[in-house]
Parts: sequence; C-alpha cells; structure tokens
Amino acid sequence: MELNYLPKRIQDRKKALVNIVTPPICTERAVAYTKAYRENEDKPVIVQRALALEEHLRTRTIWIDNDELIVGNQASKLRAAPIFPEYTVRWIEAEIDDLADRPGAGFAVTEEDKEVIHSLTPYWRGKTVQDRCYGMFTEEQQAILATTIIKAEGNMTSGDAHLAVDNEKILALGLDGLITEVDDFRQSNDISTYEGLKKEQFYKSVDIVLRAIQQHILRFAELASEMAKTEQNTKRKAELETISVNCEHIAYHAPTNFWQALQLSYFVQLMLQIESNGHSVSFGRMDQYLNDYYVNDIYNGTLELGFALELLQSCWLKLLEVNKIRSGAHSKASAGSPLYQNVCIGGQRLDNQGNPVDAVNPLSWAILESCGQLRSTQPNLSVRYHEGLDQEFLMGCIEVIKCGFGMPAFNNDEIVIPEFIKLGVEREDAYNYASIGCIETAVPGKWGYRCTGMSFINFARILLAALNEGKDATTGECFLPHDKSLAKGNFAGMDEVMASWADQVRYYARKSIEIDTVVDSVLENQAQDIFCSSLVDNCLPSGKTVKEGGAKYDWVSGLQVGIANLGNSLAAIKHLVFEDKKISQPELAKALEENFEGSEQEQLRQRILNFAPKYGNDDDSVDLLLAEAYSVYIDELNNFVNTRYGRGPIGGGYYAGTSSISANVPFGASTMATPDGRKATTPLAEGASPSSGSDRLGPTAVYNSVGKIQADKILGGVLLNQKLSPAAVASESDKLKLSMLIRTFFNHHRGWHVQYNIVSRDTLLAAKRNPEQYRDLVVRVAGYSAFFTALSPDAQDDIIARTEHEL
Repeated sequence: MELNYLPKRIQDRKKALVNIVTPPICTERAVAYTKAYRENEDKPVIVQRALALEEHLRTRTIWIDNDELIVGNQASKLRAAPIFPEYTVRWIEAEIDDLADRPGAGFAVTEEDKEVIHSLTPYWRGKTVQDRCYGMFTEEQQAILATTIIKAEGNMTSGDAHLAVDNEKILALGLDGLITEVDDFRQSNDISTYEGLKKEQFYKSVDIVLRAIQQHILRFAELASEMAKTEQNTKRKAELETISVNCEHIAYHAPTNFWQALQLSYFVQLMLQIESNGHSVSFGRMDQYLNDYYVNDIYNGTLELGFALELLQSCWLKLLEVNKIRSGAHSKASAGSPLYQNVCIGGQRLDNQGNPVDAVNPLSWAILESCGQLRSTQPNLSVRYHEGLDQEFLMGCIEVIKCGFGMPAFNNDEIVIPEFIKLGVEREDAYNYASIGCIETAVPGKWGYRCTGMSFINFARILLAALNEGKDATTGECFLPHDKSLAKGNFAGMDEVMASWADQVRYYARKSIEIDTVVDSVLENQAQDIFCSSLVDNCLPSGKTVKEGGAKYDWVSGLQVGIANLGNSLAAIKHLVFEDKKISQPELAKALEENFEGSEQEQLRQRILNFAPKYGNDDDSVDLLLAEAYSVYIDELNNFVNTRYGRGPIGGGYYAGTSSISANVPFGASTMATPDGRKATTPLAEGASPSSGSDRLGPTAVYNSVGKIQADKILGGVLLNQKLSPAAVASESDKLKLSMLIRTFFNHHRGWHVQYNIVSRDTLLAAKRNPEQYRDLVVRVAGYSAFFTALSPDAQDDIIARTEHEL
C-alpha cells in the first residue's frame, strides 16, 4: 500500500470541504415537503411522504463540481444541512437566530433562510413527530425526560436509520428490476381486506418513490452530458461523458462495471439520507458486494488501481458532504456533527460447502488503502476481526491506524457470529453481519432500525438517586423514593447499596422502554421510510415498512452512559466506606453535596482517587462489581420487547449497548459529583472505556478489565477507545506488538471492539490553540472520528484528558 499519496483533485476537494467551518443550511427539502403535504392532506401519510419525496427530487438543485467522479448532492450548497420539518420545528424556531454561534456545531443561516423557515413552521406545529410524541407521553415520562436522566430527543427529531440496506439486491436487479418486483407483489395483493388495503398504500408509495429516484438519476445524466459539451479539458470531458452514460444506465438497469456499481451504491446512500435524516446509514460489507465488479475491471484492463482509488475517494468525499443539523442539546451528544456512515471490510464468509473462510479480497485492500490516503472522517471504516484474519492484512490495518485518524476500528467475529446464531439469526446471515454506524452490528438488508441508538440512560445519575432516597442530585426530582441514604448513614452494607441500585436501574430501564414505545409508534405512523423499506427483507413480501415489522430480524439497543463511573463509584463505597472504613457514609454524602470543595473535602477526594480500585487496571475488586451492577440492567431488558415484536420479524427484543457517542460530555455536564472522585459537571467515562487517567497499568490491563463485563450480552456494542502515542507504533516491532495485542484481546479476552487514537497530546493542545493550522486533524471521538477543530472545547478537552498508553 502507498499511503502517502493523494491525487491533487482529491486533495483540493477535501480541503474545500474541511475549510467550511460554518456550513450553511438548505431549505429546499422543507419547502418541497410542506408543499406536497399541504396539497395531499386527503391521502394516507405514507402516500404523502412518497409524493413529498417525489416533489423534492423533481425540483431540488443538483450540481456536479470540482472534477468529482461520483455525483449526487444532498443539498443545494456544499455541506449544507437540509431541514426536515416533519420531525420537529420546536427547536428550529427557538434556535434559528443563534445557530452560527454554537461551539462545534454552528450553521450559517441567511435572512432569506429565516424568512422561508418562519413561513413554513406554522403549518407543522402540532403535526410533527416530536409534537405527537409529547402528546402521548405521560406526565411522569415527560418529567423524566425533562431531567435528562433519560434522553430521547434525537429519536423524535430525526429518522431512525442505524441500518444497512440490501445493496447487493439492487446491484443485481437494478431499479427496473426492483420496480417489477414491487409490481408483482402489488398485483397479487388482495385489497378487499384491511391488511391488503394497507399493503396497497405501501406498494403504491414504493412505486412512486422508485420512479422518482429513476428520474432524479436521469437529471444527473442530463447535467453531465450538458457539461461535457462545453468542457475544454479532454480528460474531464471524457469523464463527464462517462458519468452521463453511467447515470443513464443505472437509472434503469443493473450496473455492468465497478464505476457504475459504486455510483449506484452511493445514490442508494444519498436517497436514504434525503428521505430521512437518520444517521448511521451504512454501506454494509462493501468489499464483498462490489469485489466482483472491481476484480473483473482490473483483470480486463478497463480499470487501473490508481483510478479505482480515486473513485473510492470521490465517493468518500461525497459522504463528507452529507450533513445533519441537530438542536443545540442534541449536537452536544454528537460532537463534530457525525453521520457514522460505516463501511465494513474483512471478516469471514461461507464457501460453497458452508465452511467459514477469510473474506479479505482485493477490494478490501483497495478500500483500506483509499481511506488511509484520504484520512477523512467518512466513511467510518470498520474491520471484522477473526482468529484466521490474514496477518498481512492486519498489519496493513495497523499501517492505516498509524496515520492517526482513528480508523479502522475492529469488531470481533468470534463473539458477534455465535451470539447472533444464539439469538435466532440464520448461520448464513450471521456470517454476513456488518458494522453499523459506530460499533453496533446487524445483518445488512435484513435487520430493522436502530440495532443501537434508542434512548440514552445516565447510569451515574441513577446511582446517585440510589444513594439518596431516590432523589436526582441534579434536579431534586424523586421518581422512585426509598428510605436509604448516605447522608443518614443507614445503608447496612454493600448488599443494600447494590439492592438500591438494582431497584432504581430497573425502574429507569422500564421508563426508557416506555418512552421508546411512544416514539416508535409515532414514527411508524407519521414518518415511514419508503425507499429504505424497499431494500430491507422481508418488507416487500409482507407489505410492511421496517417500522411495522417488515424486517427479517429486529433487535434494538439503547445506550448506557457512565459505565466506568458506575464501577469506580461502587468500588469506592465498598472498599473505603464499608470494608476499610476510611470514609463514613455521611462524610461521603457531604463531600458529594459540596462537590469536594475545600481542603478537607479535597483530602477525602484524594483518598478515593488514590486508594479505591479503578476499572481498567485488571482489578477484580472493581471489574466484577461493575459486571454485577451492569448485569442487573441487562437482565431487566429481558422483560421487554419493542413495538415490532410478534408482527413479523425474528426477535423483537432488547439488548444492552455502550456506544455513547459523545454523550458522556453533556451527560457529565448535568451530573453532580460522584463517589469515584469525579467532580460535578465534568465528563463521564466514554463508552466502555476506563475513566480518563484512571487506567494506569497499560493497554493489556484495560483489555483484561473490559473482558470481564458480559460482552456476549451487550450486543449493542462494547466500545473501547485506546489512545497511543505516535512513538508507540513507530517501528516494525512496535506494530507487530500491537497486532499481537489485538489478537490477544479478541482471541483470549473476548473483546467486542477496539479502536485507536494515534495522536500526541502536544498536537491536540496545539490544534486547540491554533485551529486554523489543524483543520484536517482527525481524532477518534467515540465510535466515530471527527475533525478535532470542529469539536466543542469540552469535547476537545475530554479527548486530550484520555490516558495515552505505551505498548
């Protein structure tokens, strides 16, 4: 691999995108959707949505720019974020004047934009997904959401996504073939029944959308042809002509070469992002479904490796163009405005005899090399690890990791595949799983929405309520009162603390799922994703959207934040309060209430920091305590199902997940001091990683600690971030040592996931001081990478504070 080369036009395009510090918004989608909804109020919502997408695709601004090889723009301006009014207008109306000033998540809004938005929002008031959710929430649920112990705003204010569709199917059939399939189901449907009538509206909507997409792709064919007529550069003229031919062909037919296949795959991605602004729309196993096109073109001499890398990089830059605007509160939990568009490579496949074999192929290498050269935040590149993974490929991955942009991340086949099979996933499907979004996993084209990404729950605040009569330390609200508190000193021992934790976390687990149920029911009826459903099995045969239970498989996960803080806090209480008796219960309560302020309280805090065991150091006295506490939540989830249960898919249940994105920062900002010595309003621990600075014995000890929690039960993902100094992977022996560490973690400690930040503290501090000099510096935030200077100062500080390991 050659990782130090990047074509000039790719360099220029990347620079243009990276230097858009405050991207604009785009109102075109909002205008089209409002017009279509108003004109079709007599029709079912699903048909309204189909006609709205048709109207938008027919009227929106399109462009082909800057020598790009893969075409298709999400918005009218470069990196502009469209407005999706059917989900929410509440925060848009409230925050429209201040969007440009938000730290790390600013958007430029013109006076004309404001006029357009204010002219549209009155129509949507009371009709949006968010409004209808609040119309269904109980007073208790609304009160809990107001405290932010549970957070579900993102689920109400945008689409679901968190899935990969069946790209392989559309590549094989083409759009004409998919339309024919829809027509066949429609013709055999009995519309004399209630279910048949519902199916008819679904099939009708899918037909409208697919034909609208065909016409939209043809618009790009026509634009490229017109541009070619006046293009003076011979090479670019030929490229535009090819782009036109490609688009005209794939508007109807299955692709015949790699360029066409990649372009159609991108158009699918683009349409999913335009239909719904849900994030974590992922490509699945791109190296598997595009490899034959790639190899055939390389073998036939119609495609050179260098140009193939350019095609891939052009596609990656188109992903970087895709943008999403969130409310001020939501943006803090998604620092850097990520879209988490995951591309998964490597892993295993089943041969013709049904035996698992290493799936690394020539396109796996090309994708890896293209990302290593580009060093961007998109795609979110993941590698499926297994014990038989080719060592040369693993070393190639480490070479790319060494580039310092936090990719690729690794998921472990040795856990995911067997656990999926235990759930009821067919063996062939389990071997074809892919990383989705951050670190979560699902079967592309066969799994429903949100394999993770349901409501967020703050473990640290729940623990504080367990320690103080059920009262939330931040707001004083009390939802499940009890009579035990540290202040009274009436916990008889650690067993009573754990029992109080169990009661509280079970209560909040139930409330989070009650809230999920409301949101899911509203999304099902108000915001159907029609194109998405056409590419998820078994939606078309069943005549159901994904949200109605049309997918073959459907398990979901919420996100639990503050895992390490929970373990460290419980360990401090157990060892310093009950066993060693160095701190009394009232003393600890007073210190927490006063945020460890003053010399006496600071001395107590230092005792906690220095003498209580910390998760991340291979210490059973804390690791197993954390595992026990987490298992209560995991066990409680077994009592619940999602809204699709019993309506078609295999599964329909819940499992746990630790991929907290950057929510550890705003969740920490709303959390008072905790018994692990953490001061009020400071960040909580990220993912399943140790608290910053508390893991003092190196990466192996961290692996050992993480390996003790129930990774096989946390199928929403066990996120582990590791930060290494560039010197740690400088030599060949260092890189070999890292490959051995990765194999040990996955093979012997049953690790679920690991990813690496290879960037020095000095570089991060310099970038914070002089952001204009470091616009292209990429760091791993959580299960995704972001441009460091695009993060808020709090998120930057959190990354700087993480422990920097040596090997």
